[in-house]
Amino acid sequence: MRALAVTPGEPAGIGPEILLRHRLAHPDQPLVAVGDPQLLRSRAEHFKLPVAIREWQPGDQLPKHALACLPVPLERPATLGTLDPANGIYVLNTLNQAVDLVLEGSVAGLVTGPIHKGVINEGGQPFTGHTEFLAERAGVDQVVMMLAADTLRVALVTTHLPLSAVPAAITPAAVEGAVRICYQDLRQRFGIDQPVLQVLGLNPHAGEGGHLGHEDDAIIAPVLERCRAGGMHLIGPVPADAAFTPRALSHCDAVLAMYHDQGLPVLKHAGFGRAINITLGLPFLRTSVDHGTALDIAASGSADAASLGHAIEQAFILTADGHEA
Repeated sequence: MRALAVTPGEPAGIGPEILLRHRLAHPDQPLVAVGDPQLLRSRAEHFKLPVAIREWQPGDQLPKHALACLPVPLERPATLGTLDPANGIYVLNTLNQAVDLVLEGSVAGLVTGPIHKGVINEGGQPFTGHTEFLAERAGVDQVVMMLAADTLRVALVTTHLPLSAVPAAITPAAVEGAVRICYQDLRQRFGIDQPVLQVLGLNPHAGEGGHLGHEDDAIIAPVLERCRAGGMHLIGPVPADAAFTPRALSHCDAVLAMYHDQGLPVLKHAGFGRAINITLGLPFLRTSVDHGTALDIAASGSADAASLGHAIEQAFILTADGHEA
């Protein structure tokens, strides 16, 4: 089992705590935390979590009785529950160094903790989200955000856009790129030989023949026909309100939604706490938690590490022999 890099995320949030809680429950997993080692030691002391932190560099052996940590220093000391824009650059530095580890082959994949996009931007660092950041670092034109909980998988054509900007972003190139990335990764990463992808329409009733919008018939449907002609198994465009019934889901391996809040509320209702985020289309594996920084409970010691645990477990499975792309 090859090691994974884990970024603890926003230092004022629950990310460091849940990483320590997971490590305490799974002391034998080969993990490398990428962050400030003193922050992790401080959180371990604060929450009375007996996890030793040992600084690590690429090429070192992983410690047997401690959590390895590639040191990335905070800009300023972090206070639980209180955001500091000065540490926005720290969060980006952890991501950059973690990506370097994956790209150079020091680790098998990347698991990311929860971040706060707003405070990164307030610190003067333009940032849309993990998904877009990792695509730029990897030098790929398009990636696809997919959340998975148990057997339900929901991927997105567009991610962190204002709703008013979504229709213009539903272009033939964007839809076709997302379909092809999903289909390829369902085969290569998930080992599904002939995946079936259910593709949602953009408008209510998938446009209802053009009476409720033109995008479904003019853009989405022709893309699906073109992809079907190439041998892909696709269903759609399907009205979003009909796509998540048990019967509809039983006929597909994943659902491709057109925008963030079209598909993810259903996924999170079905599997919150068990869901994970997987970025498709990267040259390496990245999984993540399905929740935010939880600043309101960051000092309470009540954070649940379940989602991080699922993200780490799935990353080990997907980077095992026969699954790693």
